[in-house]
Amino acid sequence: MSNIKELIKEIDSLKPIPQIAQQVIRLAEDPNSNMGEIADVITYDPMVTANLLKACNSAYFGLPRTVESVQEAVTLVGLEQIVDLVILKGGSENLKKQQQGYGHNEGDLWRQAVSCALIARELAEKKGVAQKQLIFTAALVKDIGKSVLDRFVADSYSKIEKLVEEKGYSFMEAEKAVIGINHAELGGFIAKKWKFSDKMTYIIQNHHMQDESAHGDLATAIVYLADMVCMMLGIGGGSDGLAYRFYRDILKNMEITELDLQEIIAGFGDKMKSVEELIQNV
Repeated sequence: MSNIKELIKEIDSLKPIPQIAQQVIRLAEDPNSNMGEIADVITYDPMVTANLLKACNSAYFGLPRTVESVQEAVTLVGLEQIVDLVILKGGSENLKKQQQGYGHNEGDLWRQAVSCALIARELAEKKGVAQKQLIFTAALVKDIGKSVLDRFVADSYSKIEKLVEEKGYSFMEAEKAVIGINHAELGGFIAKKWKFSDKMTYIIQNHHMQDESAHGDLATAIVYLADMVCMMLGIGGGSDGLAYRFYRDILKNMEITELDLQEIIAGFGDKMKSVEELIQNV
């Protein structure tokens, strides 16, 4: 459709993930990288260090003393979580704004993104998946396409809503039919433009499991399930939250029972107050 060229131009208005965060992402994804390299990259950037210490001293971590250096943060919190915080900060700029088309107030999509990333990491740990960092990052930025598509969704909302309510379309199917592209496809385009790995791009493109192949991909399934848990918790659902498909075969393939799912939901619900503190400090 004619909107596509305009959409692609609007991608340039996004603030790319900062170079240091991209460097940390690449190092974290590389199985041959030295974790000390990651700590060094963080240490030599004063702004990242300051933001990191602020987040580490939030109620989310509940540390027994004030953290005053990256080295101390690594000791008390662990390098994996330090990497998480750097990536969280790097991905925050485009996700905090109000999104009228999707019914998100300022901060709603950011809250959902952080919650989804934390739940995805927990699921990855439960399943013993090696790609925890990649899964965390993909879950965080999976909805980056919404940041660009929002205005077009707002302009076409009545048409999208009609397809959802009268024709039984999922919200994403309606986006595609009306605008010519959906937010997951657009997110994949952005991921390629920002030179994310092929795997992360695939997860972002398929986080609603619209491609049948994604049902057999554990990393993508984890991000999808984390997204569903957020919706069940009422986190950042917006106007599109109830108009996506729930695939029970994902639970079966991952060997997760409904009781397991209830425990994950209850556990994260209990942590939500401290998560809010983390969101405000990243």
